[in-house]
Amino acid sequence: MAGRGRARGPGVLGRCPLLVALVVALLGCLVGCGGRAAAGDATADVQRVLDRRAAAVLGHDPDAYAATGAATGYTAVRAVPLAAWSYRVTALHRSGDTATADAELSYRVDGYDKAPVTTDRVLRLTRDGAGRWSVTSDKPATKAGEQLWDQGTVSVVRGGHSLVLGVGQSDARLRSFAELADDAVPEVSAAWGTDWAGRLVVLVPKSLEGMAGLLGSPASSYRGIAAVTTGETGGGARTPADRIVVNPDSYGMLGGIGRQVVLTHEATHVATRAHTNAATPLWLSEGYADWVGYRGTGRTPAEVAPELQQSVRDGAVPAAPPADADFGFSGDADRLAQAYEGGWLACRMIAERWDEVKLDAFYRAVGEHGKRPGAVEGALKSVLGVSLAEFTADWQGYLKAQLA
Repeated sequence: MAGRGRARGPGVLGRCPLLVALVVALLGCLVGCGGRAAAGDATADVQRVLDRRAAAVLGHDPDAYAATGAATGYTAVRAVPLAAWSYRVTALHRSGDTATADAELSYRVDGYDKAPVTTDRVLRLTRDGAGRWSVTSDKPATKAGEQLWDQGTVSVVRGGHSLVLGVGQSDARLRSFAELADDAVPEVSAAWGTDWAGRLVVLVPKSLEGMAGLLGSPASSYRGIAAVTTGETGGGARTPADRIVVNPDSYGMLGGIGRQVVLTHEATHVATRAHTNAATPLWLSEGYADWVGYRGTGRTPAEVAPELQQSVRDGAVPAAPPADADFGFSGDADRLAQAYEGGWLACRMIAERWDEVKLDAFYRAVGEHGKRPGAVEGALKSVLGVSLAEFTADWQGYLKAQLA
């Protein structure tokens, strides 16, 4: 077909000089009258502006940043230790001397991210009389979460094993988070081992609404949740660092032990991330994190699991370890509490009856399966030497013994 097309084209044009002239004129219009070539030139021009803007961020050059447009973004992000920052224009929507650019922002926090964090952005631009484009705004795309600097100027506190980034928080409060994170790291390593980064990135927004903005979800989903950890489950060596995102409203209501338990819990998620995947049920990942968090605190089952204790005393012993659906943040609060408590007691039972080394081996064996069906059953048999039915019966008996 390609050969026939080439033979046919010159024959037609050769017999009609007027058609040749018309085609040439049309091609010229595409270049000069706002067609594809002109659109491509505009995209390239905007990309160059964003390249200069990114270089100014990395070079700590506020004047060069201001030369590319709105300067407020520089003030917000300038304290963040960045190893990389770049934009890639994915689409340009132009109307005369204004344009909207869809772009992918990639950045790495120095010393923590082994691969870039990527997020979709929408930038608005204007063009002056000399044809120069400048940025007027840079915001998250509709379905993308905010970055911390979208919420205000970022303050930074460094700990021995941590980097704490906050907005609207005093340096003293951010230092308190760094101290908690620094205490959490050796606690996690003592339980899990040292085959993880051993460093934490903690984000402290101004409010619950700020936390929800970072996570791209409604605030109602996280009311009463003190912190969450974001990251790539099953992540390899080349991944961005997990982020522990704090809910300052709920966190401020906790006592000293509660605050440490929460940070240690979240740090455990960071440590176990490479061995956590679709095969890992939430009762195990959340229960293990709580087990590490409470390990060494001396807290009793009655103190840690009051909701489940009431259920057991009412004769309503759960038929099985908690399902993933029981951990929904927007569901029933009592059901959520019992899910965490039940997972914690399952891991506590394994550590007591088999030992802590077996608990860690069980966690890793479940993740090695790679997919949910058969993962827990196989690990129970190979590591603990019991069936799922035997384990469930043991867990139910343990609940009665500890909580009745």
